[in-house]
Amino acid sequence: MFEIAVACLVITALLAYVNARFVGLPTTIGVMAVAMLLSLALIGLDRLGFGALREYETSLLRSIDFSEVLMQGMLSMLLFAGALHVDLSRLRRFRWQIGLLAVVGTGLSTVIVGYGLHWVLPLLGLGMPLAYCLVFGALISPTDPVAVMGILKSAGINEETGMVVAGESLFNDGVGVVLFSLLLGIAVSEQTPSFAEGAMTLVHEAGGGIVLGAVLGGLLFTLLRSINNYQVEVLLTLAAVLGGYELASHLHVSGPLAMVVAGVIIGNHGRKLAMSDTTRRHVDLFWELLDEILNAVLFVLLGLEIVVIAYPHNGMLAAVAVVALTLLARLLTVGLPMASFKRWFGLPNDAWLILTWSGLRGGISVALALSLPAGPYRDLILALTYAVVVFSILVQGLTVKPLVKAVRS
Repeated sequence: MFEIAVACLVITALLAYVNARFVGLPTTIGVMAVAMLLSLALIGLDRLGFGALREYETSLLRSIDFSEVLMQGMLSMLLFAGALHVDLSRLRRFRWQIGLLAVVGTGLSTVIVGYGLHWVLPLLGLGMPLAYCLVFGALISPTDPVAVMGILKSAGINEETGMVVAGESLFNDGVGVVLFSLLLGIAVSEQTPSFAEGAMTLVHEAGGGIVLGAVLGGLLFTLLRSINNYQVEVLLTLAAVLGGYELASHLHVSGPLAMVVAGVIIGNHGRKLAMSDTTRRHVDLFWELLDEILNAVLFVLLGLEIVVIAYPHNGMLAAVAVVALTLLARLLTVGLPMASFKRWFGLPNDAWLILTWSGLRGGISVALALSLPAGPYRDLILALTYAVVVFSILVQGLTVKPLVKAVRS
């Protein structure tokens, strides 16, 4: 395992250097693009008879449980790091708007994508049961906070709009994971739970995650306030994140929501009332650096994954169709409500367009797809997921900043 981690860090560092020295794209987008070009080059060399490097890349990727690495390793730290910089006073101002988009929007998007995919696939000579189409809808509907917040840093989005984008991406992630787990259980067991059973599952996982995050944040706040030693305080934040996420897994509650709530508490009350200036500076630097490193590793892995993705017959046509379907669902569940109720949302007139286009999908969707049990529909779901993620990061991610400038002019 140590050798794999070393290989990933070395590859990430080299690709990050290439991007910084020769390409100049934002780090997350740049390393993914360079990794994809590298993978495509190795595929070309393999076809020319030089397959050793591709074999090494394939063996490296197959030795990494991407779903386990992200969902049980990276995600807790990435979400906590992102939530640390969310302004609670502004978040509270838009709490109902964010809640509507994160909960209702994600649920409606799951239904639209699921039923739309079930209608489109037979037209392309492909087929998948409705239950698995809804599973795909659940894993692709939440926007990825890692991708979204990385792009927001350089896009120059209006502060209020940026707060809603960031807040929605942080919370709809937890909602999407809960929906995915519920729908996957239905698809595998082929038994539909009653409405009451489904509602109780959602309340237990989502509500339990929020409560655990509040308790964890309160406990960490108390510990940080009782000492003034930045080395120990940084260590306490790291232990709380890793230990809290593991505890959430054992309690069967939403770890992502727990990390977001704990991060918001520490990033606001903890920063103001429990940390000295020295501690605050070191905590910020530590989590910012860790966030950048993990982001880079994650997006390099996403770029390299192209060598192990198998597209079925008419898979590329299906990929184009599902990208369009995902964008349509985003427009209907986010753009349309915001454009129709501008006064209630309290955002600039162009916010609906920015929120629609900045709804990026990333590693979380791929990790959920990879966590699917072996079966006849796993490869198709994984291929479609990867297509949406690549389009989302490379096309939407690169055009968010020009879009913001265009709507402002």
